Amino acid sequence: MTTKVLLDCDTGCDDTLAILYAALHPDIELLGVGGVWGNVSAEIAARNSAHTLAMVGRPEIPVALGAAGPITGVPPVYAYHVHGDDGQGNVGDPSFTPLLAEESAAQQIVRIVRGHPGEVEVIAVGPMTNLAVALALDPEISSLVRGVTIMGGAAMAPGNVTPVAEANIWCDPESAAAVFNAPWRLRMVGLDVTMRTLLTEDHRARLLEGDGSISRYVGRMLDFYFSFFAANAFGERSSCMHDALAVAIGADTLTPSLAPTVNAYVDTSEGPGRGQTICDLRGRYMGFPEQDGAHCEVALESDPEFANEVVALIRAAGDSAITGDVSIQ
Repeated sequence: MTTKVLLDCDTGCDDTLAILYAALHPDIELLGVGGVWGNVSAEIAARNSAHTLAMVGRPEIPVALGAAGPITGVPPVYAYHVHGDDGQGNVGDPSFTPLLAEESAAQQIVRIVRGHPGEVEVIAVGPMTNLAVALALDPEISSLVRGVTIMGGAAMAPGNVTPVAEANIWCDPESAAAVFNAPWRLRMVGLDVTMRTLLTEDHRARLLEGDGSISRYVGRMLDFYFSFFAANAFGERSSCMHDALAVAIGADTLTPSLAPTVNAYVDTSEGPGRGQTICDLRGRYMGFPEQDGAHCEVALESDPEFANEVVALIRAAGDSAITGDVSIQ
């Protein structure tokens, strides 16, 4: 059986892998993609999402433009230094003109969830602004989704923006708090697992050696991304599988080996803990007994070899379906 998925992305390099995984996997039915600020501006995120779908011959999947900054109205902070000026490792096609949905990303969430009650897994892999706005538009969607999966947070791992905060949560803690507080089943795929699920230079070489132009494009895109992680995280050229891992866990194409359901909260204070995800893991020494009111599954252990599956899917994707795409070589 396939899982109906609605993606919300701030489409940089890792989001591109997530979209490719969702669009190419035979057990995932991708219903739509929302663009949100974060890695790049919301406009660039939407363009990159539409370009990725067009490459794999899926232009019919709607892409909607979403929030341009945090829900509080403070100025957004981007990560071009991580993903490149175009969000695609500086190998993308800025001239690509997407045909975007007329509705906003938040409106798209409401429409698609209401159109498939109990069936849609909403997977947010950027700041959670669009999801928070959708909740404000229609609070009843919390009882109509199949579930919500986020790439974000850190339970026992250190943060990657502050000592305790992960980027997607830190960028908009108020929106993240709304998502964590809503009464849906929430899956948190955070740095505890994503920082240990890596793409390596061997994976990149396999992509560059692929027969199809899509595979080679992804291999070239990862060059810039790898350089960031070499300088700032690992001391060697590799990168995390942040967003694709969240898609796999959310769509149940990958089951984490340890994901207890616990109470979890987001720190929205202005102190040093701002953006921290506070997960009640005190039961770990007792096998994580049930907690009253808990509805957040926190992924703590997963398959570190997951990247092999993603690389295989992309290598099999063939050539870009976009005629004359200047980004494909």
